Amino acid sequence: MMLEALREEIFHANLELVRRGLVLYTFGNVSGIARAEGLVVIKPSGVPYEEMRPSDLVVTDLDGRVVEGSLRPSSDLPTHLVLYRAFAGIGGVAHTHSRCATAWAQAGRDIPCLGTTHADYFHGAVPVSAPLSDSEIRGDYETATGAAIARRFEGRDPLEMPAALVIHHGPFTWGRSATEAAHIAVILEEVARVAFHTVALRPSASGIPDALLDRHFRRKHGPDAYYGQGAPDRP
Repeated sequence: MMLEALREEIFHANLELVRRGLVLYTFGNVSGIARAEGLVVIKPSGVPYEEMRPSDLVVTDLDGRVVEGSLRPSSDLPTHLVLYRAFAGIGGVAHTHSRCATAWAQAGRDIPCLGTTHADYFHGAVPVSAPLSDSEIRGDYETATGAAIARRFEGRDPLEMPAALVIHHGPFTWGRSATEAAHIAVILEEVARVAFHTVALRPSASGIPDALLDRHFRRKHGPDAYYGQGAPDRP
């Protein structure tokens, strides 16, 4: 029953990428993990979103072995699996080739935190991973991609920076659930677009002051968060 609910959530999280204009054709994928069972549910490879049904989603173990489903899982599955192993607190991963975030990735540039829209979701600049070696590209490429992201996050809290840009490739996002991972993918594309226009207007634009970054991020995240209706009363 739990896997049924997870499958349904991941189906709708994948469709959210389409609704928000983040993917074309069969680009992109969302997965989710059932931690207690050690199982991952992910979009099947190359299946058009308009034809996909919840029953088409593929269930694998954390070694990538298919345990349920007749279709092949997304080719990005090994990257997702590395992230689930590296980031114990996450419950979902999304990958897109959304236009502006991918442009920053192709330029090999972090997305700078220039204002409060960015700071509401990402505690600092969104990092770009280091290039892969020729042997990594020729070998287990998708696993190496996940390892490159994990290396970039050593010593960092992945829930304070729920996104990374893979150089020459595109963005990966994550969250406590598949729904949250897809939501973050949408927000990432928006802040990437705003940063692009800001830098175009003023190439010397400086990063947000640390005090303002912390204030905006902590309003929504952590024990002192007070944004929204679930937060404690404020004077």
